[in-house]
Amino acid sequence: MSARRFFVEGVHEVGETVTLDGTDAHKIRSVLRLRSGDDVEIVDSAATVFAAAAMLEGSRVCAQLREKRIAPAASGPHIVVAQALPKGQKMDFVVEKLTELGVAAIVPFESERTIVTGIGAGKLERWRRIAKSAAQQSGRSDVARVEEPVRFERLLDMFGNFDGVLFPWELAEQVPLRVTLPVLIAGARRLLIVIGPEGGFTHAEAELARKAGASLVSLGTRILRTETAAMTVVAIVKYLLEE
Repeated sequence: MSARRFFVEGVHEVGETVTLDGTDAHKIRSVLRLRSGDDVEIVDSAATVFAAAAMLEGSRVCAQLREKRIAPAASGPHIVVAQALPKGQKMDFVVEKLTELGVAAIVPFESERTIVTGIGAGKLERWRRIAKSAAQQSGRSDVARVEEPVRFERLLDMFGNFDGVLFPWELAEQVPLRVTLPVLIAGARRLLIVIGPEGGFTHAEAELARKAGASLVSLGTRILRTETAAMTVVAIVKYLLEE
C-alpha cells in the first residue's frame, strides 16, 4: 500500500474528506490511474494513518477517511544527518535515500570548503517534496524534515542537543567502525551524523567539532563521496542499534 500512501497537512478524524493536490493528485489520477472508491492511505500531521477511499470529482482529487490504522512504533534512535551542501543535484539523492533509511531530519550546512553557498527557497521546497515522496514510497508514517541551511559555526551549537555526534573525517585515526561505533552509540537515543563537503573538513573544523563534543571517526582507507558517506554511516548505525 506504500505506493498509495499520501501525506496531508493538519490533524484529522475518521469521516472527514481531505483534498489532495499537486503531485499527489497527479499521481492518483495519471500515474496510478485510480478511480473513485479505490483504496488509499492518508497520513496526517499527527502521523495518524487512515484507511481511505479516493474520490475523483471533476478536477478535484479527495480522499474520504474511513478508519484509523495502527502505525508501527518507531524503533531505534532518533538520527539527524547534517550534510554539507554538495554540488549539482547530489542533495536530491541524499535527501531521498536518507528519508528511505528513516532519518528524522536533514540539516544542510555550509563549511569552509563547500562550493555551494546559499540556496533559494525553491530548492529547499524541492528537497522537502523529495522527502515527502520518498516517505510515501518507503511506507513511513512521517516525513524526514529538511531544515533551513546553517553555517558550520551554528551547527556546532546544536551538538549539545544530542547524546552522540559522529564526525567522519578522512584524517581521523583509522580504527574500524566495528570497534569504535558500538562504544560511541551505546544507549544513545538522539544521534547527529555530520558529513563534510566534496573537499572534506579542514583541520580547524575537525578540531572545533571535537571540542564541541563530536567523536571523530574513520570510514576506512577509501575516501567516500559526500553523497555516499551519510548513507553508509546511517546504515551501519541502524544495523547496530535497530535492525
